[in-house]
Amino acid sequence: MKTTVYLDTADYRRLKTIAREAGRAPAELVREAVSEYARRHGRRRLPKSLGAGRGKNDDGGVRAEELLAGFGRS
Repeated sequence: MKTTVYLDTADYRRLKTIAREAGRAPAELVREAVSEYARRHGRRRLPKSLGAGRGKNDDGGVRAEELLAGFGRS
């Protein structure tokens, strides 16, 4: 994808200096910064199984022994 980003003069000069010192292109540094920002602040996906076993009372952990009584017996 391609987009246009407007930077103020001071930020652009700092970016060019950092890029020159690192031997990289300014655009490469911008892409890297955007990628890192997106990883840190993007929505995190929850596992599809999260909450799959919830019941009306949502007390399964508290009543586990009661709910499993007799389970596995013939």
